[in-house]
Amino acid sequence: MKSNVVILILLGAYYLLSGVVYIVWNILAGNEFEATGSIGLLLSAILAGFIAFFLNMVNRSQGGILLPEDEPSADIDDADPNIGHFSPWSWWPLVLGFAIGLAFLGLAVGFWIIFLAIPFVLVAITGWTYEYYRGNFGR
Repeated sequence: MKSNVVILILLGAYYLLSGVVYIVWNILAGNEFEATGSIGLLLSAILAGFIAFFLNMVNRSQGGILLPEDEPSADIDDADPNIGHFSPWSWWPLVLGFAIGLAFLGLAVGFWIIFLAIPFVLVAITGWTYEYYRGNFGR
């Protein structure tokens, strides 16, 4: 967790510096205060700082126990192997991605495209959910 804390502190410092430079640059250019970019960068710095603070407190409360990811001599198998169940041969995530992409295209181009995308989304979700109930991988 120490490496995550360091990365988030550096990220927060970068966002803070970028936000200050952005605000000063806008003022020196003669523009009005631009709230969207300025507040977005400053809030990103605060968010990174909050997460770094939380991870640091968790690390201290656990007594500084190193995770397998923090040790340079650790192997991949040292971490918890039960991460989840993934199907490397499944095509349904790709189909679902294209269907949701079509739905978002409908938001950008024309709302009527969403009505064409909804059946594809439903078929992809159903296919991905029930792929282990039939065929070679049925359980």
